[in-house]
Amino acid sequence: MNIQTRYCLLFFTFLTSLSILLSACSTDPAGPDGGIESRVVSMLTLESIHRGEVQVIDLTYALDETNPYWPGDDYAPFSYETIATLEKDNVLSGAFSMPEHLGTHLDAPNHFVEGQISVDQIPLQNLVAPMVVVDIRSAASENSDYQLTIGDLQAWEERNGTIPPRAVVFAFTGWGEKWSDFDSYKNADEQGTLHFPGFSTESAEWLVRERQISGLGIDTLSVDPGISEDFAVHHIVHGSGGYHIENAAHLDQVPERGAWLLVAPIKIAGGTGGPTRCWAVFRSGA
Repeated sequence: MNIQTRYCLLFFTFLTSLSILLSACSTDPAGPDGGIESRVVSMLTLESIHRGEVQVIDLTYALDETNPYWPGDDYAPFSYETIATLEKDNVLSGAFSMPEHLGTHLDAPNHFVEGQISVDQIPLQNLVAPMVVVDIRSAASENSDYQLTIGDLQAWEERNGTIPPRAVVFAFTGWGEKWSDFDSYKNADEQGTLHFPGFSTESAEWLVRERQISGLGIDTLSVDPGISEDFAVHHIVHGSGGYHIENAAHLDQVPERGAWLLVAPIKIAGGTGGPTRCWAVFRSGA
């Protein structure tokens, strides 16, 4: 056997081994953190996005004047005006103003906890995370003040396996159906108390302590239930350095497991959060 033939055989063996390795790799983000499987899967996922071979779901509402916003003092709706036109200025341009916490947005850890990092300081690796979706629509439809429980999380794990470390856990309440009706979305009673579902303090503590999550997400105005007066869930998760995604869109199009979350918040120096483009990426059948 000459050296050329030997080289070809060795190269063929290498390609075969690589093919077997790639075929064996799962797209499930719950795989070993930081191992070769995770690195290969990440590269394949990025390439698959580029090639259009995977499902990509936009979790972000477009910003406009109709967006629900936090009904507190000094909060205001989104505002946009055109400041230059093609006809007059040969360029089309606009200006907008809004609170940091409006529309689909990120809460940075400094939002409720002194000494925690601002939105521009969140490590980029924390903005790519396994995405867990816990469906509590049935309970929320019967009780607008429903709070996701540890039992809900344990039931999810019985079906899907352990929540992976550094995941972002979303409560899917079904509240997105009310997005276009601000009064229904905030659901305030005659005394001004808001009524929409959220996470319980016990579930937030359990996720931080037992599952080392990167953050929480929800399709309502807040990860705390509307009736909350102390925003305990914010304090718990922000205190651990975690962030929140609030007013998430289209959770009904994302599987309860197997998706990756990509988050791209506005980078405001010292900001407590801001509007965020975020999306879920997963293979069909995940």
